[in-house]
Amino acid sequence: MRHILSSFLALHWAAVFALLAFICIDGNRGVATALGVLGVPVQNTRFADLENAVVVAPLAVALLVVAVLFCWAFVEALTSDTTNPDPADSVMRIAFISALGVLSLIVIGGAAQGISGLFMIVAVQLAALLASYVAVLAERRSTVAAAAPGTGEIRAAAHVMAKAAAHNSSLARISGRLDSRDDR
Repeated sequence: MRHILSSFLALHWAAVFALLAFICIDGNRGVATALGVLGVPVQNTRFADLENAVVVAPLAVALLVVAVLFCWAFVEALTSDTTNPDPADSVMRIAFISALGVLSLIVIGGAAQGISGLFMIVAVQLAALLASYVAVLAERRSTVAAAAPGTGEIRAAAHVMAKAAAHNSSLARISGRLDSRDDR
């Protein structure tokens, strides 16, 4: 069974972070526009440091790295083996942790710049990332639980096999045929 929800969420977050990185590298108000896409109104005259290459380049690279990690998680979710989901889980976990780190750095940098309203907007994004991660974990665990039989199923299968063996043995004794295992 393919991980459809995990694939969709990884692709969604890859697109979000790639678009934010693309918007961020725009020379004219790139970071301010990216923050505006997140929902933070930033005025041009108040925050002149947001257009500085020292701010734009690391932020754009960090957003792009997170987008690439989510792309990698998307590919892993599509190609992963359902019996061994560990590689896809680790890539997905790294992508979500990186996204949380970048958003946390945006809050810290925004607080240093004095941007008001940034905390609540990033908190909503962090909540969305957390909900996505919980959904991915739930899908992974349900897939693993569906693939591995429970102890009740194993016990029931063993009981059916034991009844069939006892039935075959009693039929062999009633008909007078010797069991092939008695000759040893």
